[in-house]
Amino acid sequence: MREQPIFSSRAHVFQIDPATKRNWIPASKHAVTVSFFYDANRHAYRIISVGGTKAIINSTITPNMTFTKTSQKFGQWADSRANTVYGLGFATEQQLHQFSERFKEVKEAARLAREKSQDKLEMVNPALNIAAPQDLSDELQSPPVMCVNGPDDKLFRSQSADITLSSEKERIKKMLSEGSICEMNLEAELFTLQDSNAKLVAALHEANANVDQWKKQLAAYQEETERLRDQVADLEAHGGQGPSDMLKDELTQSLEELEALLRAKDEEIRILQAKKSDFHEMEQEREEAIHRLQELEMRNVDLERRVQNSEQSLASTLEDRDRTDSEIQRVVQILDVKIFDLNDLRQSLVKLLEK
Repeated sequence: MREQPIFSSRAHVFQIDPATKRNWIPASKHAVTVSFFYDANRHAYRIISVGGTKAIINSTITPNMTFTKTSQKFGQWADSRANTVYGLGFATEQQLHQFSERFKEVKEAARLAREKSQDKLEMVNPALNIAAPQDLSDELQSPPVMCVNGPDDKLFRSQSADITLSSEKERIKKMLSEGSICEMNLEAELFTLQDSNAKLVAALHEANANVDQWKKQLAAYQEETERLRDQVADLEAHGGQGPSDMLKDELTQSLEELEALLRAKDEEIRILQAKKSDFHEMEQEREEAIHRLQELEMRNVDLERRVQNSEQSLASTLEDRDRTDSEIQRVVQILDVKIFDLNDLRQSLVKLLEK
């Protein structure tokens, strides 16, 4: 299950200047989408914002974080893991209030998730832990030695198998984590593209409605222009003077104004057609992002399968090692019995020789 967006808002993103720790440095040239994401597998919440091709905010929310309103439209929070302070400038005070309330809800949910995970860890069987138990920590510091002087002696085992299997598992988990991070960044980018796509679709519908209205107005203006031209032609044919010349000037001026208005409407139609082509480009980018996200999902499934295989191999190896240890202990006990019998035989021989 991938991370899912649960809340989004638009704001200008800032980061604190690491040199002065006082001034703000803009992280985005314009307002960008800032989203809360929830990871159901890890029970973790993150704030993610993508500007262009890079993530300008990637902050995991912890119970210790606090979102502070420093003005009517500006708020900030500190991220100790990222070693920075993020600032958000909103367009309205209501947007800031909504973001602040959602931050408090997510912070409380993160606290409950942490407490629940700690309770589960306390109930887990220690035998399932990959790390060595506490009573073997001292033995793992010494080289492997076998002692058969008595049934109370211990068998020291090598830690090379544990180190190899643990390192392999950590390597695969790291690969899976990197794939998940890349997938989350692409998903945030896709979410932003979907938001932009919805706005472009609404603008395109409105533009199409305006184009239809302007076309009707254009047809009416053209009819009016033709009528005025006919009137001008009639006046020129009669060759009247005086008031007719004034009427001709007024009609000519009205005709020029209508032609200027027609040119302005044509320019607006051309701009709307250009926006329509931009919408098609955005649709193509969204399809490409979906395709990349599907590829990452396939890669993620493959990595999960490899992790499962490694865990199965690790469990099988641990079982084999336990069986080997049991067999060695049984052999040690048999050797102890044999040594004890040989010791009795030696003492019997000594007594026999003394007699």
